[in-house]
Amino acid sequence: GTDGIDGNSHAAGAIADESTIARGLSRGLNAESFLENSDSFTFFNTLGDAIVTGPTGTNVRDLRVLLASS
Repeated sequence: GTDGIDGNSHAAGAIADESTIARGLSRGLNAESFLENSDSFTFFNTLGDAIVTGPTGTNVRDLRVLLASS
């Protein structure tokens, strides 16, 4: 669960997949620069991948999922 406003942005998180970095580069966005500046929201929001729900009224835990092929 998320309270809907994680960190200092209005986003509850973001969706990323194997195309995210390439889509960013095609728009002139360098993901590494955004990470160095602690500004992942702007990167994902520009791509339309930020999840913005508004306050949810819950604050249960953070969830991170990493999928890797062997």
